[in-house]
Amino acid sequence: MDYRIFPPDGILETTVALPMSKSIAVRDIVLSYLAGDVTAASAVENVCEDTKVLYGILDAGLPHDGARVDVGAAGTSMRFLTAVIAASEGTHCLLTGTERMCRRPIGALVDALRSLGADIVYRGEEGFPPLEIHGKKLRGGATDIETGVSSQFISALMLAASLMAEPLTLNFRGNLQSLPYISMTAAMMRHYGVDAEVDRDKTVVPAGHYRKSEPIAEPDWSAAAFWYEIAALTAGWVTLTGLNEKSLQGDRAAAGLFERLGVLTEFTDEGAELSATPDLWNSLDADMSDMPDAVPALVVTSVLAGIRLKLTGVAVLREKECDRLQALVDELRKVGAVLTIENYGDTLVWDGSRVPVTELPVFDTYGDHRMAMALAPVSVFIPGIVVRDAEVVANSYPDFWQDFSAAGFMLSDPSAEIKEVEQ
Repeated sequence: MDYRIFPPDGILETTVALPMSKSIAVRDIVLSYLAGDVTAASAVENVCEDTKVLYGILDAGLPHDGARVDVGAAGTSMRFLTAVIAASEGTHCLLTGTERMCRRPIGALVDALRSLGADIVYRGEEGFPPLEIHGKKLRGGATDIETGVSSQFISALMLAASLMAEPLTLNFRGNLQSLPYISMTAAMMRHYGVDAEVDRDKTVVPAGHYRKSEPIAEPDWSAAAFWYEIAALTAGWVTLTGLNEKSLQGDRAAAGLFERLGVLTEFTDEGAELSATPDLWNSLDADMSDMPDAVPALVVTSVLAGIRLKLTGVAVLREKECDRLQALVDELRKVGAVLTIENYGDTLVWDGSRVPVTELPVFDTYGDHRMAMALAPVSVFIPGIVVRDAEVVANSYPDFWQDFSAAGFMLSDPSAEIKEVEQ
């Protein structure tokens, strides 16, 4: 479905119950499964499409007959299941996903698993899904892993270490991405009874077995970034219920970056209360390697507010649901902003350069939930924009459009007469 979007008539003031964190929920599901009772995570099954897919696969039981296991577009599920299936003795399946999923690299994870004894064969292009996996008891011990593509490779190996014969030591090689997500994995493993030590050079997972535990539930800081964007662009007030500054999620650091873009945060017993301030920085220069998911919201906010930016540590965004860096360059040119990708794809820059806008923007979302949510608030500055394939938000935030409408934004069929919507 496509939406034509108009901004609220008056000053925005809204209260939002964010979805639970997808990052935490998928770990809860895997840890509950490894603890022997995946149904203990049923409370987080319906957080989003990714969690539904992962829960459904594990609840049905891993196949032993070579059956096809399709994760769809669920990237985290692909990485976590690769490690869990490979370390589960007797399993045998073909692990695959969407066309885009089969273009997302997984070679670093497969190489590490093979070094531990895994039996994994590529059934398409080398280094990419689909994967034929014969599960076996992996030996554990010490191995190296390339860290430049995704921290989820490290988390996948950490989670599956309890299935291995010996304690696991992962030595990191390369530019470590998203350390807070690895720390989140370690914290959740401790919640389920297995300690893991993490630093910037390695992680050590001792021998042990997970115990059944209640899932951890936190509102999603990655989703919160889009409401920070909305608060900044509308100069409105947003309350995000239950959002906690002491969260396990690294994206909580987005609050500090958005303060530079004019949004103050006050944490109360109710949650996070966002309010606008006229005190804006002239530029935004930040290393985003620890929270790349916040980049789309930060970039769109900066461009519309006229704040120059230089974001480093963003190469990992080339391998998300789409190439988010190129998508941001292409889509924001539709509002006249000329962004560039520099430093061998690891830096996104906007120096204020603009070109004329000759038509009302119609934004493509590339099957990427974060692109859809980041582009929707452009309607505050350019009423009547169109966002294509808006349903992709189901990947992480199924109720986004309902919450967006409840905040006063107006959604309509793009084929409707614009005058009729404005009346």
